[in-house]
Amino acid sequence: MADKNYCTVGFDTSNYTTSAAVCSLDGNVLLNLKLPLPVKPGERGLRQSDAVYAHVKNQPQLMTLLSRFLRENRLTPIAAAYSASPTTGEASFMPCFMCGKAFAETFSAALSIPVYPYTHQEGHIAAAVYSATGSLDMMEKKMLAFHVSGGTTDILLCTPDKHRTAITRIGGSNDLHAGQLIDRIGVMMNMPFPCGVHIENAALEYTDNIKSIKISVEGLNCNLSGGENSAIKVYKEYGTSACARFTLAFIEKTLDTLSKNLREKYPDLPIVYSGGVMSNKYISSCLAKRNRTYFASPAFSADNAAGIALLACKRFNQAFGVNK
Repeated sequence: MADKNYCTVGFDTSNYTTSAAVCSLDGNVLLNLKLPLPVKPGERGLRQSDAVYAHVKNQPQLMTLLSRFLRENRLTPIAAAYSASPTTGEASFMPCFMCGKAFAETFSAALSIPVYPYTHQEGHIAAAVYSATGSLDMMEKKMLAFHVSGGTTDILLCTPDKHRTAITRIGGSNDLHAGQLIDRIGVMMNMPFPCGVHIENAALEYTDNIKSIKISVEGLNCNLSGGENSAIKVYKEYGTSACARFTLAFIEKTLDTLSKNLREKYPDLPIVYSGGVMSNKYISSCLAKRNRTYFASPAFSADNAAGIALLACKRFNQAFGVNK
């Protein structure tokens, strides 16, 4: 089974992207395929019914590209996995992830291979750890993670379990998510959704200092909704680039304060930053000044199936005693 031609396949169908990934048995990502879901100008995301429809429309193209890659590289899948829900919480459910479940279970049934369910959050953390360190070895010990995206702003305590990582939410935002704030401000300034890259580019044009950034942080919890009203005021007074820079500075200062408080409580554990917002270079470069912090490259920060494929590889190797 140590043959390099064997691989695992992961599927993820978030509210933003239809994704598939391929991982070799020695734990290397060979394909990280992502098809964005279309969002009409002026809208701040998709309704679940529209996301499900978009995933179904993307499926033929996704499967065609995946099959071509497997065929051209003479790869044989031996396990598959998918994101079954946003997080591990009992009430965590989004219809769009049913598409990934259908894709993965149909794929695995056709090939008579095992299929494993994970969560979208587990996939993000695994992808970030892999991107930052080159493997999933860090997940073999207790660690901390930020998951910062359009649907989540969580601080997580991650503890290794038999086949999965036990994830406990220990802090985060009480209201808006960081990605939501970025998208709301971006759409307000007539930027295409998702707005992250457009906000980042606009912020680069602002060269003055940002003053009077008031954040709301208490321990490991924060409130981000106040940043929206403040950003709108900056936009009206100073324009697009100043507003974009303020928005990122507000999020960075909030995350940095949370990180400081987290480090005081858990001084010896590594902190991994995952999720689409962490692909922002301004935010990540500021946070990287702290010790024992790890960041994914943009390709592994935004929604993807790479972490899911990696987790499938880890699970298969554990179950069948395969040596990397």
